[in-house]
Amino acid sequence: MNDVIKELSLLLLYLTSWEEDAVIAKVRRSWKGYPFEILDDLTEEEFISDSRRSKSVYLTEKGIKKAQETAKKYQIEDDNI
Repeated sequence: MNDVIKELSLLLLYLTSWEEDAVIAKVRRSWKGYPFEILDDLTEEEFISDSRRSKSVYLTEKGIKKAQETAKKYQIEDDNI
């Protein structure tokens, strides 16, 4: 069950994210209103980049790809896919 929660949390992070200009390139950010244990797991798996000081997270390229695959798996249409 924990894997499903992580998968769906990543998908929700992606679906509620926005694109932002960073120093080097555009990045995808999302508010981190999810259980810290899940965010910690997603950070360890390199799907997101988390900062303890920030209220938002960055989605990594790996995380964006996994979220897009999950959206397709659950037949969720998204303009960003």
